[in-house]
Amino acid sequence: MNILGAGFVIFFALAVLFIIAVAVVMVVMISRNAAKARELGHDPLTMQTELAARAMDSELLAPRPSLEARLAELDDLHARGVITADEHAKARAETLAGP
Repeated sequence: MNILGAGFVIFFALAVLFIIAVAVVMVVMISRNAAKARELGHDPLTMQTELAARAMDSELLAPRPSLEARLAELDDLHARGVITADEHAKARAETLAGP
């Protein structure tokens, strides 16, 4: 076998070892993540869907109410006596000023 052939064999062997090492690391990581998910009471096969559903149902992703709706809510709170006239005026000014 010439030097070029020996170099190829060594390179090929190292590449195969690297691929095997990466595969082993991936299997270990997946196994540990699945075990932790089960430990916390989640199904690892449906966890991504559960998280996506929770995010979609959360108030953080809900559309913001319109300016009119926010002002109407403040007026309603004031009319029911939940907030004082000063609190109503301050909240109304902050709402009109924007974020």
